[in-house]
Amino acid sequence: MAKRDFYEILGVSKSATDAELKKAYRKLAIKYHPDKNPDNKEAEEKFKEAAEAYEVLTNPDKRARYDRFGHQGVGGAGGGQGGFGGGMSMDDIFSQFGDIFGGGGGGGSPFESFFGGGRSRSRQAIGSNIRIKLKLTLEEITNGVEKKIKYTKKVVAPGVKFNNCGTCNGRGQVTQVTNTFLGQMQSTTTCPACGGSGKTIGSKPAGADNQGLISEEVTTTLNIPAGVEDGMQLSVNGKGNEIPGGIPGDLIVLIEEKTHDDLKREGNNIIYNLYVSFPMAALGGDVEVPTVTGRVRIKIEPGTQAGKILRLRNKGVPDINGRGRGDQLIQINVWTPAKLSSEEKSILKKLDESPNFKPDPSKSEKGFFDRMREYFR
Repeated sequence: MAKRDFYEILGVSKSATDAELKKAYRKLAIKYHPDKNPDNKEAEEKFKEAAEAYEVLTNPDKRARYDRFGHQGVGGAGGGQGGFGGGMSMDDIFSQFGDIFGGGGGGGSPFESFFGGGRSRSRQAIGSNIRIKLKLTLEEITNGVEKKIKYTKKVVAPGVKFNNCGTCNGRGQVTQVTNTFLGQMQSTTTCPACGGSGKTIGSKPAGADNQGLISEEVTTTLNIPAGVEDGMQLSVNGKGNEIPGGIPGDLIVLIEEKTHDDLKREGNNIIYNLYVSFPMAALGGDVEVPTVTGRVRIKIEPGTQAGKILRLRNKGVPDINGRGRGDQLIQINVWTPAKLSSEEKSILKKLDESPNFKPDPSKSEKGFFDRMREYFR
């Protein structure tokens, strides 16, 4: 099932401010909170849906990528091992409430006291993310590609032994209760002793750091979807650095597009500058041009003018959100030789005297920029 638009979920416009986003999310969070809707799967899904929309739209970088690329730009380009996926856990969602509802320290839900839940939610510690750059050719971007990459990450050292943290009893969090005019408010913060892992080092092998981690080179396979763009970031869940007692962080892949020798990308379209001789422009003929899927022959009509643009439909880049595919646009350039022999000069002078060789553009003739605007509409 296709994911709903984040702005639609929160019921706000695309120009909504952070304050408007916060107000809209708070309203939905109260309405669909699990403590108010016990055993209601539909309410729980709407609760998660609203939280994910709020998390993306209040992050300037994620919001910019979402506005440009849709769900694909914020980790919705696939799934499974080595694929790209988004989504939030319930623990992630409850961690937002410290900001949304005025709780302390970025954790804990005031609903626990409002709705009598009184339950303790233990959040797993998450390892740090790893960022890498991945250079792709225009052909790889157009067709999609499977890439095996090597990188170094932190992993738990073999033989390391951990003890439960004495400060938080292995929970990774400590809870504080504050008296307010609304009653007791419970807030949860990351344990300062173990950093949220719930574990402390009992013994560790030589070479391990203070968290019991060592550096290890790993190989993973990435399935890059067709249509990614230069500067896009894709996230691979669980492929980042490990943390004792927690879950690994993510691998963040920054896409870099290699410059093509002949072709230039403009959005989902591809531009190619074709140079033809004056005789071919006048007489017409066939010529081969490169595309991302191989070379093809095209026909040059007799009397072709410099600046004319030919279109090869569906020879461009697929849209990453599945909205069709771009075209290849071929701009015709008539090559004028810089040096001429005496015989060539004589021939051209005779041709120049012919009325048929005098420029006579019609009023309906479109200029280069008019044609480009027409093609990119």
